[in-house]
Amino acid sequence: MSFTEMNIKLLVKQDDDLEIPAYDDIFRDEEEDEDDSGNESDGSEPSGKRKRFEEDIMERTMRRRQRREWEARRREILFDYEQYEYHGTSSAMVMFDLAWIMSKDLNDMLWWAIVGLTDQWVQDKITQMKYVTDIGTLQRHVSRHNHRNEDEENSLSIDCMRIAFEYDLRLALYQHWSLFESLCNTCYTSASLKLWSVQGQKRLQEFFADMGLPLKQVKQKFNSMDISLKDNLQEMIEESASKFGMKNLRVQTFSIHFGFKNKFLASDIVYATASLMENIEKDDPGTDNFIKALDSLSRSNLDKLHQGLELAKKQLRATQQTVASCICTNLVISQGPFLYCYLMEGTPDVKLFSKPVSLCLLSKYLLKSFVCSTKNKRCKLLPLIVAAPMDVEQGTVIMVGIPPETESSDKKNFFGRAFEKAAESTNSRTLHNHFDMSIIELKMEDRSKFLDALISLLS
Repeated sequence: MSFTEMNIKLLVKQDDDLEIPAYDDIFRDEEEDEDDSGNESDGSEPSGKRKRFEEDIMERTMRRRQRREWEARRREILFDYEQYEYHGTSSAMVMFDLAWIMSKDLNDMLWWAIVGLTDQWVQDKITQMKYVTDIGTLQRHVSRHNHRNEDEENSLSIDCMRIAFEYDLRLALYQHWSLFESLCNTCYTSASLKLWSVQGQKRLQEFFADMGLPLKQVKQKFNSMDISLKDNLQEMIEESASKFGMKNLRVQTFSIHFGFKNKFLASDIVYATASLMENIEKDDPGTDNFIKALDSLSRSNLDKLHQGLELAKKQLRATQQTVASCICTNLVISQGPFLYCYLMEGTPDVKLFSKPVSLCLLSKYLLKSFVCSTKNKRCKLLPLIVAAPMDVEQGTVIMVGIPPETESSDKKNFFGRAFEKAAESTNSRTLHNHFDMSIIELKMEDRSKFLDALISLLS
């Protein structure tokens, strides 16, 4: 069954039981609507012809009535489902728009709107077209703010703040890391080069050789590289990347300068704040982590931001190592209508993935890497469910479902409703405690029957 057909089975009302609408309730064959009144006469008497004509009239009338009823049913079903879609303008952009309308928008607020949009792009919640469109809108605001601030006395101050639009490399944290580490731990490059394999590691060496970059240079901190190499790095990488099948290694983004020394890309801020929010290194309550993440967005707390960047590096390393382990040990299995992967207790760094954002990021990296590694064409079109231990003492797991990895994906996620129906039908003890309905918490003992219900529901 294709993912499109699977989606149809999820268009159900909230109050319905597990009876899923039939295919005919959502789609209607055009042949059914064709007028068959042109059939030849069967040679009967004129009265028979009148009777046949009246029957045809009644049949067409009934058919039109059935179509109207079908359209009404379909509208009702689809309207109910729309409430479970992800709709995509970030709240940060909404708040900035409100401030702009009231003429109260500030440079800091504009930057937060940029970070909010970039977070959606990093987490793959919006389409590339939506991202580019919103980037264009924010670029106009950046130009307006830069023009407005030209005459301010502190425009050259050590404390000044300047936002710039630019095309930059699609490499995670590379300006605060080494180029080698960034390439190895960025999802796009790792999956494209298949770095979990020996052959992939050889391709990485060939990639550096093609660029003419010595390993000594790429393995040291980016800021310590030769200036002559850094000045031409983007052009060198982009030219070589296209030869290795990486044609989308540059992306539209924004950077921010605090004074003369500190420069950050919007994606740097996204990784840092997310890592601070879900930090598990200390037993601090969630509210403390939230405050630290909030502080990192302020230019007066750059130490918090740098702390978040270090945590983000650890998170990205753990993510790529876990992806490599799952691919090499065949932990991603097909359950029929979807792919499934369960991270066992005791897996290295498994505690890092007991948080929703970290597990979602792992799921997206894992699916992209699996699609690049598998030769099974059907599996390339399947969605993925990943589960990981959440609280060992309470015996709970956290589970996330993501849509298939396709170029034309519209980012609609149908798992939220499917999870609800599977839990209802099996009386599984679940907790829908997140804004994203495709993330749930589940009792360990209920995991098997919950998955069986999902397979039955989506098959």
